[in-house]
Amino acid sequence: MTEEPRPTVRGRRLGLELRRLRESAGKSTEDAANALKCSRAKISRIETASVGIRRLDLGVLLDLYGVTEPKARDVLEALARDSRKRGWWHDYGDTIPSTYTDFLGLEEDARYIRTWQPLVLPGLLQTEDYARAMLEANPAAVRPERIDPLVKLRMERKVVLTRPAPARFWAIVWEPALRCPVGGADVHQAQLRHLAEAARLPNVTLQVVPLDIGASAGACGAFVMFGLTDSPTPDAVFLETLTSSHYLEQTTELDSYGLVFEYLRSSALNPAQSLDLIAAIAAGA
Repeated sequence: MTEEPRPTVRGRRLGLELRRLRESAGKSTEDAANALKCSRAKISRIETASVGIRRLDLGVLLDLYGVTEPKARDVLEALARDSRKRGWWHDYGDTIPSTYTDFLGLEEDARYIRTWQPLVLPGLLQTEDYARAMLEANPAAVRPERIDPLVKLRMERKVVLTRPAPARFWAIVWEPALRCPVGGADVHQAQLRHLAEAARLPNVTLQVVPLDIGASAGACGAFVMFGLTDSPTPDAVFLETLTSSHYLEQTTELDSYGLVFEYLRSSALNPAQSLDLIAAIAAGA
């Protein structure tokens, strides 16, 4: 039996939004099924991204749910059109774990990305040598033959910061992540220089939480927040452990991580002070 393709991030976004709109309009799956002259099961499959939806059917549902604002309809039509589109990273095949493809899809579509990294510099700000040293340091998680493709993938991801409509990237790092000489002295120096250069991009904000701040909200561990619209509430939070990855999408969870990020932002050095600290660490390295 042929395995069904996994829903894409865009497909799941569309399904979740259609469910939200239906519930906000006070409509049942039976109401939606009657409008499309289909089964309730098909509506459920559309909302879970198990199947796609035709543009005409999408229009019928949006009319049923009272969505009349042209821009909102355009966004949903674009999601429907692209819901089965393969991302560039699919060329890497099984080199990429299935959970990581979701991460790449969110990163590709994000209007903004915010991350807290206490021990490792953010992947989007890493040099090739730094990335390689990090991957080689964990042979239990990364097989040697996969290191080269994963390094190449990490470098290709960085285009989201320099493309014509770049993502707004806000990274907060803890000082130890800057001081750890990953890959040796030369790699460390080059990484610090690259970090300072990247931080000067107009869409990049970099802040450092200094050691002398003491305890901070960052004790919760590293996380990445993805905003797919301009709403201050992120659409997803990514957490990673040695053996697994988790995506948080519940409103209460998203609000909690948004609050933690704000606490971290307020306790960190401002961007100019952060660059001064990076320069001081580079001078003493």
